[in-house]
Amino acid sequence: MARDSCTNRLSAILLTFLVAFSSTQTGDLMASRFSDLQGDPGLRSASALVIDADGKVIYGKDVDTVRPIASITKLMTAMVILDSGLDLDEKITVTRSDRDLVQLTGSRLEAGATLNRRQMIMLAIMSSENRAAAALGRTYPGGTRAFVAQMNEKASGLGMSNSRFADPAGLKVENLSTANDLAKMVSAAYSYPLIRQASTTQRLEVRPYKGRGPLAYGNTNRLLKNKSWDIALSKTGYINEAGRCLVMRATIEGEPVSIVLLNSFGKLTPFGDSNRLRKWMLAQK
Repeated sequence: MARDSCTNRLSAILLTFLVAFSSTQTGDLMASRFSDLQGDPGLRSASALVIDADGKVIYGKDVDTVRPIASITKLMTAMVILDSGLDLDEKITVTRSDRDLVQLTGSRLEAGATLNRRQMIMLAIMSSENRAAAALGRTYPGGTRAFVAQMNEKASGLGMSNSRFADPAGLKVENLSTANDLAKMVSAAYSYPLIRQASTTQRLEVRPYKGRGPLAYGNTNRLLKNKSWDIALSKTGYINEAGRCLVMRATIEGEPVSIVLLNSFGKLTPFGDSNRLRKWMLAQK
C-alpha cells in the first residue's frame, strides 16, 4: 500500500509537470507569432511600440523617451471618472470655465450645453471633445485639481513611472508619458467596456441644447472605416508640441496587439505608420 501511495504521488507530480510544460510551450508558440521579425517598417513616428497580449515587444523605437501626449490623456480621464462610481446619467452643463485657454481650440459645446456624464465620456474619447473632458474633470468631487491628482495617482498605480498628467483634456504640454507607459495605459483602458465602445464608435448624435437639433460627432481615427483593421480600442492626440499621436488595441491575424505611435508630423502619418506596421508584420509571417 505504501508503495502504491508513493507511485501515485510520483505520477501526480509527473502529470502536473507535463501539463505545466505543455502550457508553457503553447503560450510561447502563441506569443511568438510575430516574434523575430526582420527588417524595419520605416516608421515616421519618433516613438513607436507594438506589444502582444502577453506584453512581449514585437517592435520598439525610442520607447522610453518622455514626450507630450496631447489627447491620449483622455483615456486616463475616462478611467478616473469610471473608477469614481459617479452617476453616468447625471446631467453636466458646460460653463465658460471649460473653455480651452491653452491651445485656444474651439468647440460646439457652448456654455449652457448639457449632456449626461456618459455622453461626455463618449465625446471626449471618440471625437476628442476638449470641453467635454474639461467638464468631466471640473464636476469631479473636489474639482479639477483633485481630479488631476487622481489621474496621477492612477498612473502611479499602473506602473506608469515616467508619466505626468496636468489637465483632463491633454491641452497642456505638461501631460507627459513614454511609449512604454502608454502601452500600460492602453492595456488598463481596454478593461473598461464604455471606453472600448466610445473609442470605436464612428458616429454619434447628441442634443445638448433644448429646442435645437442634434449635433453629429465623428471618430478621429479614420482607420475604423478601413475593413482591413479590427480595432477594439483607439485614441488619437494632437497639439503642436506633441505632434500627431495614436494608440490602439487591434487584432492582426487573430493576435491582439497594442500599438503606440508618438510625435508624428503630418496629419495622416500615424495612420500611415499603422498601415506600415501591419504590412511589415504580415509580410514576414
